[in-house]
Amino acid sequence: MTQRRSLNRWNLTTLVLWLLALALAGWTLRQLPLSSIVAQLGQLAWHNWLLWTLVNGAILFMAVKRWQLLGQALQAPLSLGSLFRMRQAGSAVSFLTPGPHFGGEPLQVFWLHRVFAQPLHRAVAMLGLDRFVETSTNIAVLLAGVLMLLGTAMVPLDDGLQVSAILGGVLAALVVAAALVVRHPVWLANRFRPLTQRWRGAENDSNPEGGWQALVRLMQNALTLHRARLWAALLLSLLGWVALVLELWLLLRFLGLSPSPTDLLTMMVGMRLAMLLPVPGGIGTIEASLLWSFQLLGLPVSAALGLIALTRLRDAVVLLVGLGCLWSFHRPRLPGNAVSAE
Repeated sequence: MTQRRSLNRWNLTTLVLWLLALALAGWTLRQLPLSSIVAQLGQLAWHNWLLWTLVNGAILFMAVKRWQLLGQALQAPLSLGSLFRMRQAGSAVSFLTPGPHFGGEPLQVFWLHRVFAQPLHRAVAMLGLDRFVETSTNIAVLLAGVLMLLGTAMVPLDDGLQVSAILGGVLAALVVAAALVVRHPVWLANRFRPLTQRWRGAENDSNPEGGWQALVRLMQNALTLHRARLWAALLLSLLGWVALVLELWLLLRFLGLSPSPTDLLTMMVGMRLAMLLPVPGGIGTIEASLLWSFQLLGLPVSAALGLIALTRLRDAVVLLVGLGCLWSFHRPRLPGNAVSAE
């Protein structure tokens, strides 16, 4: 009887969450320039579609492969298929929440722990390390782009220095936080004693040494024994940026433009800064950024509208794939039915 009530509560919670997710997805799709998207579709030849699909497939593959390498360094050898499902499902939630690239992480930790039978400390370490590599790389590359454009019409000196200081401060904070976790875990645990004690209590049955100590040991072992995998993961994160720039160049070529490296850098920096604003999917902010960038560079506004349409078409497809992956996790699982991590 207790188990049946638990399942009923789970089903009700799942239904409410899905109604909320679908409502947000519907709102997001309604904001997309659907008429412009339809108009642009007819202008793409089959080889354009093929090339664009391959580049986006490479971007997704590198992101998932990076997570797999980091998981292997943390003794969590999960398959690419499982990680793809989790990543895209979490990304769909993040896309619909008003935060820059975050929102689906608690669900990913839950799936790693309950569905794929990973200890809680390993699930947190695996997700945390991936997010650290991705976020720090994104901020470092964006900071480099802002500094390269410093003093131009795109990034005036005063505003550029302020943005650079903020990005540099966030990057430094990430590095310091990582160093504290690895080098000074006891000091950090003392500063967050209530949280670490609660975590220790949650893992007492399966892990006598406590989740915090186990997480730190995993991280230290990864840095000591699996540096090659960590460097490979960082390289994949950088290559992902190269692929993003390549995709932007391809889309502009599809629209009949021949962008210079400075044009690409200006558009990419503007789009990435717009994505940091707390708007679901960057709806509105990215569009404004592209229109402003095109006017600044003296490029036709019609091409900007075409780029917006194609970019949002890609976002809509990725969102639908993510919602499909999210749906694959919706069924409640009874204890003991977790998927093997092998």
